[in-house]
Amino acid sequence: MNRIFVIPLFLCTWLAGTSQQKRTVTPLKIPMTADHWDFRPDKLQFLEYRSVPAIRIVARNAPAIVKDLNFSNGIIEYDIEPEDRAFAGISFRRKDSAECEYFYLRVGDAGNPNAIDGIQYAPIVKNVLLWDMLDYYQGPASFKKGEWNHIKLVISGAQMLVYVNDLTRPALQIPRLEGNTTTGGLAFDGMGYIANLVIRPDDTQGLAPAEGFDPTHQDPRYLRSFNVSQPEPLPQGQELSAAQLPAAATDWEKITAERRGLINLTRRFGKSPSRRVVWLRARLKVANEQVRHLRFGFSDEAWVFINGQLDFADKNIYMAPIRKEPDGRCDLDNASFTLPLKAGVNELLIGVSNDFYGWGIIARLDTMEGIELVND
Repeated sequence: MNRIFVIPLFLCTWLAGTSQQKRTVTPLKIPMTADHWDFRPDKLQFLEYRSVPAIRIVARNAPAIVKDLNFSNGIIEYDIEPEDRAFAGISFRRKDSAECEYFYLRVGDAGNPNAIDGIQYAPIVKNVLLWDMLDYYQGPASFKKGEWNHIKLVISGAQMLVYVNDLTRPALQIPRLEGNTTTGGLAFDGMGYIANLVIRPDDTQGLAPAEGFDPTHQDPRYLRSFNVSQPEPLPQGQELSAAQLPAAATDWEKITAERRGLINLTRRFGKSPSRRVVWLRARLKVANEQVRHLRFGFSDEAWVFINGQLDFADKNIYMAPIRKEPDGRCDLDNASFTLPLKAGVNELLIGVSNDFYGWGIIARLDTMEGIELVND
């Protein structure tokens, strides 16, 4: 008599996972020789340093690009001894300098393992590094100048883990890679030495490819849907008033929030080489007259009008005395103010200007109970 054995589903899943873990991944050891790199003449040196073959980047804005590499998922490991005064980073899934994922050390924090911004991940989107829009993707790490530091990136679909010297605990956990690319090349920038570059394609060490939880997902208080106008020039020194409110014939498009309620104007409109402004519009319907409280993150400048009246205006400009906490980034700690609402439909108009890195807003009311968004 033939016997049929039924294997429970959880055991099938475990066996499949075990099989995948046993699959051999051939590592790519990238030689530190000129024929394996693209670089600007006289900006990259090939040498033996501290008894290992290495490259030395000797200028800023002169990336060292690995030739003929198309990377999507897996492990990237390397040793780095930074010499730069500012930053030393690696870009991956690199389409070009305008579109890639990017991880970097803030070299000024070397030797300070408690610096909150010692390391950071940020994508480059439409030629804009979004460091000022994603301050929650930074953290402390123990690394030093004057010696090798070991970096390990584990990249799987939407997620990434970053290890800095300590390979038992990630220094950064990225639940969603925010760039526009899913595959591409690899490059280093920032002055310093790089050695022992090893890539293990598709070895993700069990890291799930689906994006992790958004901590704001279940919070209904965020204003996540707006209409947006096209950017227009805004001369330096000019402020917005009721006289500049958008005309009735304005061409509006829909824009919705990304993770953590971010209305990401950079992803829609790209870089602002000179000062530009857009308008965001939301319509709030309430039964009774009331006053609500709005927490508001913005970059770089914002003017908030409710029913045609200016209610709030401020600037959040990095490296200026007027910058807001945290250090000029777009964050709900930037500002808070009251929002007077009349019975019926209220028109909320927000002018947002930019001429420096990323731009966008985050807006969260104290409650959405009894409030309905009635945007077109």
